[in-house]
Amino acid sequence: MIVRSTRRELLRFGSAAASVGLIAAPAIAQSWPSKPIKIICGYPAGGLTDTFARAYGEGISQMTGQPVYVENKAGASGAIAAEQVKSATPDGHTLMWTISTTMIMNKVLFKKLPYDPDKDFVLISWMDAGHLPLIVNAKVPAKNLAELADYARATKASLGTYGAGSYSHVAVEALNRHFKLGMEAVHYRGEAPMWQDVASGAVQGGSGSYAAASGVLQSGSGRPIAVPTKTRMKKLPDVATFWEQGVTDRAFQVQGWIGLVGPSAMPKEIVKKLSDMMVEIGKTERIQKILTTFGIDNAARDHVFFEKIVAEEGPIWIELVKGLNLEPQ
Repeated sequence: MIVRSTRRELLRFGSAAASVGLIAAPAIAQSWPSKPIKIICGYPAGGLTDTFARAYGEGISQMTGQPVYVENKAGASGAIAAEQVKSATPDGHTLMWTISTTMIMNKVLFKKLPYDPDKDFVLISWMDAGHLPLIVNAKVPAKNLAELADYARATKASLGTYGAGSYSHVAVEALNRHFKLGMEAVHYRGEAPMWQDVASGAVQGGSGSYAAASGVLQSGSGRPIAVPTKTRMKKLPDVATFWEQGVTDRAFQVQGWIGLVGPSAMPKEIVKKLSDMMVEIGKTERIQKILTTFGIDNAARDHVFFEKIVAEEGPIWIELVKGLNLEPQ
């Protein structure tokens, strides 16, 4: 359970920071945070990104003793928020909660961005956005990918996506390549209308978050047949991964994420302190309950892990989105 920070906790974090060189750091790093912290969330209120921003933000407030405010600046796939945060004073008092689309895929989806994802930000903490299982309408005679492929060869089939250029769009095209199919990708504005059509049978299936699909699963109108990444999902332990079913395309191995970032010139000492806090907050009862609700298996990871996964999987995401042959906006 998250508790109000005590003097001992603050001293503990101060000591940890000192061990990595905070004593010799600029005064701005030594005194952080010296005023309220503002978190700019690049996506609307109520979604997973916003939920994480507010829950982790409360944890940061309790550990530092400073108020933390969340401001939603949705639009342009997170570009509006990114432009604002890149220009903020890099003193650790203005941060951004964003997703992999804003930091990676937008480089392909837009002709010109008002920010440079590679140069304008420092990576602080990575958070798992959860598995995005492939779910088919209950009347589709398929309990695995091979059976879905057989069905799609015999009948005109379509799979919903929650947006052109999204992971679910990538998944449809990757399945088409692997099985040499021609399933149509039907694009929606978000998950809610997509899952409504999966439930009704207007489209034969779709990929998306466990939380958004929970109604379809609980009503029995949809059936999960595959889970991306090589590890099975805790919420769907009996559903085999794409990898286990022989579909080893890289599209089903990369991991979507939510990230906490700041302006690029933030002192390393503040980045380290925030990164350590995020990991600790991820262990709290409140965060663990959110993870369970959304069917997410992992809490926040530190800046070192964040940097590693962006370096390793960023180029893969770029190639996957390029393969969709979308006209940049």
